[in-house]
Amino acid sequence: MNFLTECLDNFVEIVTKKYCLFSGRARRREYWEYVLVETVIGMILGLIDNALHLHIGDNAGVLSTLASLVLLLPGLGLSVRRLHDIGREWYWLLIAFIPIAGAIWLLVLTCKEGDRGPNDFGPDPKDVFVPAAGGPAGEA
Repeated sequence: MNFLTECLDNFVEIVTKKYCLFSGRARRREYWEYVLVETVIGMILGLIDNALHLHIGDNAGVLSTLASLVLLLPGLGLSVRRLHDIGREWYWLLIAFIPIAGAIWLLVLTCKEGDRGPNDFGPDPKDVFVPAAGGPAGEA
């Protein structure tokens, strides 16, 4: 499976199966793949909004605003689970409201490696066993 397919599969899983999931932990890879796809979707919809002159007020485009609203809960849930992976509570997201420094600190937190082994929020997502195709314990 190539990187683009993995990113899209991860995005679809978060938006469908994990839409309002605020418990558990999320790996850095899961978080940043979602952010990448969400950013690309926002850019494409922004271009379409500009090309078709679909604007609300001065700057906001109709399609990009709708996408932002639809993706708000999955993004919040994923951010909370990402913070859980480094042993932080949900309220650490509020740091983003501090101009400039808050956004930078939240970026640092989301880039930090998760806690090794289980923590207060669940098992280490890197330790999840996925058997190889062909048998129960990876047997061919």
